[in-house]
Amino acid sequence: MENCSIVTKPALHLAGISYCGPYSTFPDEAIRLQTEFLTRKHELNDKSKSTVLYSPYFGNEAFATYWACYEVQHLEEVPPGMVQFTIPAHRYAMVACSNKRIGEGYEQLHTWINEMRLEKQENAVSLELFYIDEHHLEEEPVELLIPLKG
Repeated sequence: MENCSIVTKPALHLAGISYCGPYSTFPDEAIRLQTEFLTRKHELNDKSKSTVLYSPYFGNEAFATYWACYEVQHLEEVPPGMVQFTIPAHRYAMVACSNKRIGEGYEQLHTWINEMRLEKQENAVSLELFYIDEHHLEEEPVELLIPLKG
């Protein structure tokens, strides 16, 4: 589990769009949502702070809500259909993988969390960070972050 670690992220100010639905619709709807959001990136003008695509998500036993966002400075006017919100600072268990190996990344991260006897903070959102290259590489680096208690 050498690519697993604990990281601390400051509060994140994000703007984006979301999808909510049953787990059976993932990952297809997540990919569709990200693709739609990337076509609307220009609506944020120069307010986007980086090229990292943030996908916070939260689920329960029946369905999940998944976001496609960019980190932004506070927006006076949010583009139509987009929402801005802040995720508080957290400690996360993190694994680096690629968009082609997200399932393996989660298996590795959950195993590592259990081995390290860490506890997930249940009411906090998890994050997927996509480091998208404008040259449209087929395989992109991804970081998976699960919030930890304490």
